[in-house]
Amino acid sequence: MAYNKDAAQRVREVFESHPSCEHGSTEQYMFGGLCFLIRGNMCCGIIGEDLVLRLGKDGTVCALEEPNTRPMDFTGKVLSTMVYVDLSAVEDSELVDWIYRGVEFAMTLSSK
Repeated sequence: MAYNKDAAQRVREVFESHPSCEHGSTEQYMFGGLCFLIRGNMCCGIIGEDLVLRLGKDGTVCALEEPNTRPMDFTGKVLSTMVYVDLSAVEDSELVDWIYRGVEFAMTLSSK
């Protein structure tokens, strides 16, 4: 599956603006899309036209109560710690909030 390069650039700009990215951020091709990692832990990415976020179980449950979200079911099985967000329905200010949630969760994990 390909990813939208314009959407990836939009996410990249927000991702790189987070202060935690100074601690080691990278990009990696994963899940058929482009993922953004902090300290070796995936926090967000683009798969097709969608933003994908790693939020942990509690964060995912909360996110799924919000508009423009759906469970991540990449392999046909729902991943309990990740969510898709319809990027086309998200304003820039909302995008910042979404990505920062993913970054904050990734910062709770041990470095790889």
